[in-house]
Amino acid sequence: MIEPSPYIIAVIIAWVAAQGTKYLIHAIKTRSLTAFRQLYISGDMPSSHSATTVALATVVALRDGTGSAVFAVAALFAAIVMYDAVMVRRSSGEQGGAIVALIDELKSKIRPPRAAKGHEPLEVAVGFCMGVAIGVIVAFTF
Repeated sequence: MIEPSPYIIAVIIAWVAAQGTKYLIHAIKTRSLTAFRQLYISGDMPSSHSATTVALATVVALRDGTGSAVFAVAALFAAIVMYDAVMVRRSSGEQGGAIVALIDELKSKIRPPRAAKGHEPLEVAVGFCMGVAIGVIVAFTF
């Protein structure tokens, strides 16, 4: 029988929880349950990228120790993902939004690009906290 991997379980639960939370927040704000796109989009509250990478790093820390090479890789991976979400993706999303607004304002025939959305620092922080909590629960459950 195949033994379930707590590392993969943590990632899946963190992703589902974060994306589900995005859907619930959007449903409450809009008073509509039809925005199923919230179940898979990037951006918004909380950061599912942060939640999944931090959940993985937390399980690694608790099962393999913070002195392990695997933890170092997982922690670095999580740090890069969170930095990218706040600094790089957020900046490129803002630039994309400005380009779309400019194309609309000029009534240009150029097809507006898709502006990918990054994260506000609070969205990443909430994803981080969600990841730690899920990682701890999974590490001690599986």
